[in-house]
Amino acid sequence: MVQLYNLHPFGSQQVVPCKLEPERFCGGGRDALFVAAGCKVEAFAVAGQELCQPRCAFSTLGRVLCLAYSEAGDYLAAIEEKNKATFLRAYVNWRSKRTENCRVCIRMVGHNVEAPFNDTYKDQMSIIEMPLTEAPLCISCCPAKGDLLVGCTNKLVLFSLKCQIINEEFSILDFERSLIIHISNIIPVEISFCVGYIALMSDLEVLILKLKSDPKNGENVNHQPHKTNNPMKQTEGASNETLQLESDDFVICQKPMELLGEKSSQSGISVTLESTGLADEKIKYYHVQHLLYKRFAPDISSYVLADDIKLHSLQLLPIYQTGSLTSGRKNLSQEKELLSLFCFFSLPHVGYLYMVVKSVELMSVYQYPEKSQQAVLTPQFLHVIASNNLQCFTVRCSAAAAREEDPYVDTTLKACPPVSMDVCALRIQLFIGLKAICHFKNHLILLTKADPETIPERRESPKRLLSRKGTSVKLKTPPVAEAGWNLYIVDTISPVQLYKEMVDYSNTYKTAKTQSCIHLLSEAHLLVRAALMDASQLEPGEKAELLEAFKESCGHLGDCYSRLDTQYSHLALPYYKMSGLSMAEVLTRADWVLEDGSQKYERGLIFYINHSLYENLDEELSEELAAKVVEMFHVAEPKQLPHILCSPSMKNINPLTAMSYLRKLDTSGFSSILVTLTKAALALKMGDLDMHRNEMKSHPEMKLVCGFILEPRLLMHQRKGQIVPTELAAHLKDTQPGLLVAAVLGLQKNNKMGIEEADSFFKINACSHYGLIYPWVNVLISSDSLVDKSYREDLSKLQSLICGPSFDIASIIPFLEPLSEDTIAGLSVHVLCHTRLKEYEHCIDTLLERCPEAIIPYANHELKEENRTLWWKKLLPELCHRIKCDGEKGQLYLSSLKETLSVVAVELELRDFLNVLPEDGTAAFFLPYLLYCSQKKSLT
Repeated sequence: MVQLYNLHPFGSQQVVPCKLEPERFCGGGRDALFVAAGCKVEAFAVAGQELCQPRCAFSTLGRVLCLAYSEAGDYLAAIEEKNKATFLRAYVNWRSKRTENCRVCIRMVGHNVEAPFNDTYKDQMSIIEMPLTEAPLCISCCPAKGDLLVGCTNKLVLFSLKCQIINEEFSILDFERSLIIHISNIIPVEISFCVGYIALMSDLEVLILKLKSDPKNGENVNHQPHKTNNPMKQTEGASNETLQLESDDFVICQKPMELLGEKSSQSGISVTLESTGLADEKIKYYHVQHLLYKRFAPDISSYVLADDIKLHSLQLLPIYQTGSLTSGRKNLSQEKELLSLFCFFSLPHVGYLYMVVKSVELMSVYQYPEKSQQAVLTPQFLHVIASNNLQCFTVRCSAAAAREEDPYVDTTLKACPPVSMDVCALRIQLFIGLKAICHFKNHLILLTKADPETIPERRESPKRLLSRKGTSVKLKTPPVAEAGWNLYIVDTISPVQLYKEMVDYSNTYKTAKTQSCIHLLSEAHLLVRAALMDASQLEPGEKAELLEAFKESCGHLGDCYSRLDTQYSHLALPYYKMSGLSMAEVLTRADWVLEDGSQKYERGLIFYINHSLYENLDEELSEELAAKVVEMFHVAEPKQLPHILCSPSMKNINPLTAMSYLRKLDTSGFSSILVTLTKAALALKMGDLDMHRNEMKSHPEMKLVCGFILEPRLLMHQRKGQIVPTELAAHLKDTQPGLLVAAVLGLQKNNKMGIEEADSFFKINACSHYGLIYPWVNVLISSDSLVDKSYREDLSKLQSLICGPSFDIASIIPFLEPLSEDTIAGLSVHVLCHTRLKEYEHCIDTLLERCPEAIIPYANHELKEENRTLWWKKLLPELCHRIKCDGEKGQLYLSSLKETLSVVAVELELRDFLNVLPEDGTAAFFLPYLLYCSQKKSLT
């Protein structure tokens, strides 16, 4: 089902000042638009929203039948016709052509251009002729690598783009005919090629293949047909039988069919690979993986109209790796890494969008309100033209790519609108006499003509269209140019502007609490996601604006799911997390009061608050908001109230208010011991020791231990990664230490607390100012056997205080200055202080000079997370420099260097590892680490 919204995705419009009626046109790259008419191609520069200027013009060999532009290599490929013969040519360095009469260089593909040559050659446009044994029918350029695929009657020919180096200062682009794909039983009308994926289409069939390189088995690939099963032979036999039975009185048509994955090899279309790369170069050998075969059946009732039963607008759309929007992960590689790939093709009244990476599945089906003529797919939209209107539909590519990019989508951490969500039409814009459309960046190029053509491009008898064997492609010469045509550039508005319009529009559904509000806000969210995935088109300011809109859209969706009491209400949690809103900000946004004045707390908001309070967030709610949370759970989920009150975020709750709600609870339905302990903790907070003792005496000690196991936060809170005892725990230490020990043991046995946490708890509970002494400090102290035992305990206390959470280190340094660094004791204190102040490089220098045996324990403990880079930026160079020392220190440095290399080899990729190694090192010493670094991917 297609939902219809009346939004405004189309912005400014301008006319392309071309002189003759366009017969073919295409665009791409930063600003390039090419228009072919007769035997001439005009190139235009499209810059800004109101500027389309002629750039240059150049003559072609004949009338242009097909155009394709490649951003990689910045070249234009064309199929041209002259004297009823077709030719394939590539126009390279076309930007240097200033006037139409400028000299050009014409050369054959693969022709070696040798030095010396004139400097003027650098500024000449080159035309590369590509001879073929069969007439070219269609072409496609790989958007990532620039390779050119050519479709012929019985085969596809792959020309690999390469760079031919002339000398140190100059190189030129060239092509190598590297592969021929022989395909029987289907004649391509359109093809699309992208990083090894091939889609080809006849009038009623679509086939998608993937070329997979296999350098080890290259000798077995040449001229070897892809093996298929018996159904292929049966299908071929059926096709032959069809040709024999066809007559003027009978028409035999094949049944519709869809085969996914390897099953598509049973389609009856045989594929044979022939490698044609040069013998003296490294050749990539391929084998074929079948992904999809789909055959449509013609509508016999309307077979008189041939164009009503033809496919059109085949397109492969890649989305590249960008790094997760919410995890902060970045793609460090400069090369584009394919994340997901989508294939679109269309019948006149319905379009199909498939995802073809990892698995092949149908994502969306588009039902058009009118007969379509052509369509273009972009990461954000599907644009379709009918005879008199331009239609804009939403797509689900960004939703599918998000799940490929981030495995944690659709959890309590992150979410994304589902791929299965209904598509919608954002706009149906009136345009009279639409004929053709193409797209690049945010530009739509539209050809209109007032008087419709009555002669279709591919005119054939309906009967011939019903049989694959009888299908042929006839490239019609366009009619004589007539008046009434225009070539327009229509710009789509910025994603943020359209996003804001969608959000405003969604407010009309907000009060009704319908799914339409969620649907439109989900569309807005996916629009922003898609724009962020297409990061190559963004300026830094635009990206920051989109990221802000992304967070805002997550907040809006969180609001929707928190208001609605549906099976998807739990999605309020991940969307609020992605929005960056604090718990207090979410609570202030909540719509507490219903239209009739009553209050109702929906499942989504309850789910979000409950989980947030369990996650030990370092956020304390105000007294007012804490009281609101208590009231909410008292009404909606009273059994959760004791747990809610134990959260550190509820620290500011008025204990009298909390106690009043606990007394209203009917404890017969759930654990009364948990309510008792919560009351005891509140009584202690109010200073009512009598009430506290009465509550603690109401149950035997073992039941109290069970209560602490049910809710460990009665005894301990986590703040900034450290365990902090509660006021109740501190009180039990003085009044009931046996109960406290039993409770901690119970928590440890029930996996509610680790052994190290228990040890730490018994130490921040002895005194909240002390912390665990860092393990490297013990190594440092043990290196001095002369430390006076009389003050060793005092030193340990001082070290523990510095490691604890209480002191501002910068403020206590003046008091520690009298301690001399000449002694190990003083050194340990000063290094601890500098470490707490995050002066890690200074500490590394000090330890390397004074106590090298402590440097690796220090690095293992301190150089983590954002400080991880100091392993190879600071520690490794220092050790390489100092390793030349003789004696005991030299051996210590050598040992430390080996351990450092082991860590760095794990952390860095091979190329980065090589860059940080010293230039004057011994290769044999570093070789084991290099081998491990190069092999670790295969090991994992």
